Amino acid sequence: MKVLVLQGPNINLIGVRSAKTGDRITLDKLNSTLKKECREKEVEIKILQTGKAYKALNFLQRNKNWADGILFAPMAWAQYEYSLKEALDIIQIPVVEITLQKPYSLVSESSIFSDICIRNIEEHPDSVFQSALNVLLDHLST
Repeated sequence: MKVLVLQGPNINLIGVRSAKTGDRITLDKLNSTLKKECREKEVEIKILQTGKAYKALNFLQRNKNWADGILFAPMAWAQYEYSLKEALDIIQIPVVEITLQKPYSLVSESSIFSDICIRNIEEHPDSVFQSALNVLLDHLST
């Protein structure tokens, strides 16, 4: 299986918020854990973190024929980035949306992506990507 991981704006600053809680979480640690999990499950992944919607769109469009599924952490895009919603709807690849629990994310309203995703996973950053991967792989194997 092949999975795209698209991480939206400011998730690269998770270490700043985690320092306040004493968790010592960084995006590099989250991605390393996810990569290890993917190796164990024989899943190929491509990861992009960006705050620029046009880069995210290019990533999705370039890889639409490569990917079997998408893990998507939209962060603030969950409120307003309709161009990404349109792209995800057009390419028709199963998407699991990732939402970080507070205080790691301030997004409190429902996501514009909810109706096109197979599921939204909201958990602590330490476990949310692995949980989302498991949901996606279960969906793809059925």
